[in-house]
Amino acid sequence: MQAPFEQRRNVAYVFPGQGSQFVGMGKSLVEHSPAARAVFAEADETLHFPLTQLCIEGPADELRDTVNAQPAILTMSIACLAALREQLGEAAQRVQPRLVAGHSLGEYSALVAAGVLDFATAVQLVRERGRLMKETGDRTPGGMAAVIGLDANILEDLCRRVTGQGVVCPANYNSPSQTVISGELAALSAAIELAVASGAQRVIRLAVSIASHSPVMQLASEQFTDVMNRFRLQDAVIPIVSDISARVLVSAEEIRAELSRQLYSSVRWTDTVREMLAADITTYVEIGPGDVLSSLIKRIDRRVQTFSINDTASAQNAAQRLIS
Repeated sequence: MQAPFEQRRNVAYVFPGQGSQFVGMGKSLVEHSPAARAVFAEADETLHFPLTQLCIEGPADELRDTVNAQPAILTMSIACLAALREQLGEAAQRVQPRLVAGHSLGEYSALVAAGVLDFATAVQLVRERGRLMKETGDRTPGGMAAVIGLDANILEDLCRRVTGQGVVCPANYNSPSQTVISGELAALSAAIELAVASGAQRVIRLAVSIASHSPVMQLASEQFTDVMNRFRLQDAVIPIVSDISARVLVSAEEIRAELSRQLYSSVRWTDTVREMLAADITTYVEIGPGDVLSSLIKRIDRRVQTFSINDTASAQNAAQRLIS
């Protein structure tokens, strides 16, 4: 049996991004975990908005709206983390992860876990991030599509071939077999047609109306950087692996620079996971709604162990596994 310290050296916490939200998330946490309930209450108070009620009761369309989905997912993720730490009790300090990482929006949850941002600051930032992205989407309608079973290099070439119809590019390199493309509607549709003709196993249009992680978000990124510069970031207590460069970061200024580029840069999740694999991380704890990242990580390396925390029962189970 591994000692807790040795196990900690092989553990990473990972946090999901937008699209993982669902009506009802957080219900068991609010009902059964005082620590998680306090996180939801802090979100409501900080945003002057009944976010907890929206998470638990919906409606789904309102929860899916970017301006709401982003703070909702962050809040759910940090509430799950609080429930885990509550279950760990005095062992929490002994079983901290060696690394943390997040997929797109999830990087802000990772920053809270790493001590770079306090939760109140993070929830304000992502609310503003969502607002700016939504405004950009209103001005320049866009979309995203997951392409399965087509080599990323081929997909990059297809996107270049349709640039005459607008902006489109790979947005998320999620796994060796799945890449998400993002861009303006005409160019996106043209790229999808070429992907299907080139042998893609499947193409799934995502239920979003914005072109995240594409040059369409350049102005939103500049505006968001101005907002972010009003807040102080701390050096990371737990190193964070950037989702756009796959670099291990600790310095607050390096992290700030990466966040400034994140909105219009591709998420290189495969490279991020491979960086953690190279650091001998063998256990990945997904903290937040859903289990999408666990699935993606398994596609990158089937030998690793993954498990998810998204309610009080899974928080209790994870705590037992981490200290056993």
